[in-house]
Amino acid sequence: MELEGTQILHATPQAVWQALFDRAVLEQAIPGCESLEQKSETEFAAVVRLKVGPVSARFQGEVTLTELDPFSACTLSGKGSGGIAGFAKGTARITLVAEGDVTVLSYRAEAAVGGKLAALGNRLIKATAQKLAVEFFAAFGALLPEEAGGDTGPGDAGESVGKQAVAAP
Repeated sequence: MELEGTQILHATPQAVWQALFDRAVLEQAIPGCESLEQKSETEFAAVVRLKVGPVSARFQGEVTLTELDPFSACTLSGKGSGGIAGFAKGTARITLVAEGDVTVLSYRAEAAVGGKLAALGNRLIKATAQKLAVEFFAAFGALLPEEAGGDTGPGDAGESVGKQAVAAP
């Protein structure tokens, strides 16, 4: 399954980049996050409680950031297990582009799921992934520092542009 989207964030690429590596910001922005441990500058371990359709589970997972191009791009690779609910794994390429006083964050992700989650079908999983992305970027945008041009008012942070998800075989 492929997901891609674009977000407008009211901060500089430097502020967005720093927030992407800030454990406290990520812990608050990730929907359902119960805990987030930073194992190194580029590795995180998380426990997240999510509900996908009728399946509710507590996922334990790890995320690694690679292919770092500071203030411009990085790749996130992750995997998580929710016990009998199943597993998820995937990669996402994130790019940051300054446009005036905002940063355009674009992402393209490929994900795979197994177990009970896979039985739910791509449509439900894709819709849930889109919803979680919207929730994450709304919270992430609101947490960007004010002095870096952060949230300038209600509805300003984390605006979606051309958000789409396309299922891939």
